[in-house]
Amino acid sequence: MDPRLDADLAGMTDLLGAIQDYAQEIIAGLDGRPVTSPFRPPSVERLPARGAGGQAALRHFETRWAPGLSASAGPRYLGFVTGGATPAAVAGDWLTPVFDQNTITVQDSAASDLERETVRWLLDLLGLPGDFSGAFVTGATMSNLTGLALAREWLGDRRGVSVSTEGVAALGPVVVLSGAAHSTVSKALSVLGLGRDSLQPVALLPDRDAVDVEALRTALRDQGGRPVIVVANAGTVNTGDFDDLDAIADLRDEFPFWLHVDGAFGAFAALSPAHAHLVAGLSRADSICVDLHKWLNVPYDSAIQLSRHQNLQARVFSNASAYIGLPGASPDFVHLTPESSRRLRALPAWFTLYAYGRDGHREIVERTIALAHRTGRLLAEIDGVELLAPVRLNIVCLKVPGDPADLARRVADTGVTFVTPTVHQGIPALRLAFSNWRTSEADADRIVEVFRRLLSGS
Repeated sequence: MDPRLDADLAGMTDLLGAIQDYAQEIIAGLDGRPVTSPFRPPSVERLPARGAGGQAALRHFETRWAPGLSASAGPRYLGFVTGGATPAAVAGDWLTPVFDQNTITVQDSAASDLERETVRWLLDLLGLPGDFSGAFVTGATMSNLTGLALAREWLGDRRGVSVSTEGVAALGPVVVLSGAAHSTVSKALSVLGLGRDSLQPVALLPDRDAVDVEALRTALRDQGGRPVIVVANAGTVNTGDFDDLDAIADLRDEFPFWLHVDGAFGAFAALSPAHAHLVAGLSRADSICVDLHKWLNVPYDSAIQLSRHQNLQARVFSNASAYIGLPGASPDFVHLTPESSRRLRALPAWFTLYAYGRDGHREIVERTIALAHRTGRLLAEIDGVELLAPVRLNIVCLKVPGDPADLARRVADTGVTFVTPTVHQGIPALRLAFSNWRTSEADADRIVEVFRRLLSGS
């Protein structure tokens, strides 16, 4: 064994203790840490021929890379609908590489059963029935891709072909209808061979990001009875708007289509009694995307893909081999997602759900919704600032004086907060997303004060 590796094994207690102390220092300092950092290492380093050991690696990381990392886990990072990581989720994430499980089969451990239990808890949290099954994937991109892969196979069934066997060329042209599809939907369609051009935008309601259901009915009628895919939204990225999921699902009485719902963050509206009506009809979807490293506040690399068509899922992603076997009535996860090797990414979610339960996570959702409403109201009082849409959930979308991208850069330079520029209905804008479990009214007030100061020129 390499002597440095041997020394680290013998000194593992000290190494983990040093990591714990450093991690606690970072967590304790998040409130004061600049939310973004311009720091970059001054030069490129070569790979060491002779390693220095774990303790030296930690010390070098502290000076070379840590100063350039953002405080995206902190309470005033408002970009990309980014949650932080609850204390219990951090604990679960730390234990994930300690056990280092590969959750592909049930042959060697209970890891797959833990994932299935976590899926059941999430179904309960979101108010979804038990005929849904689910699997953990890396994020909303992979969740949307997986759901649309099932939709592709479903279309093939209706055209008398098996895409998983014969290839996408056997399927022929495909139509995907959506009002305000997230960019990851186009990305998924590209990867799946359906093509970005298969996505046909449907008219939105006036001054909304929600699809006009009558326009969708017309678009479906124009297909002449051909089965298609409909992608509905439960929480759009610019304004947190919701399609009328029940009304869309009702259209299946008239037209054949697969209903995929992108509820990356908006699905968690189910936790708030005042907002649960926004996801009415979610249980009628064929497949659902939910991103857990957003509002569930677990570390990055965690989302769930939900479907009521596990048979199609096993057909698409089957990975049978001599040492794994064919998918059975309860397929192993190796047969249910694009990955074969997959870390136990359910563990941080299991920890946070067990630690804080429904009530704890409802409090996070309701508090951040309230903070978004408060911040939107206060920002709209600044001269020249205008809300481009009502704050429906946890997203604030602003028209600001001058160039929003320039203002976003100046806001980031303060180190207080980070927001992202966007374009809403052709208008350049700024977008603030509240989903971090640590964010407080004091944080919201600091953010508003930054905008006041920058826009007043003082």
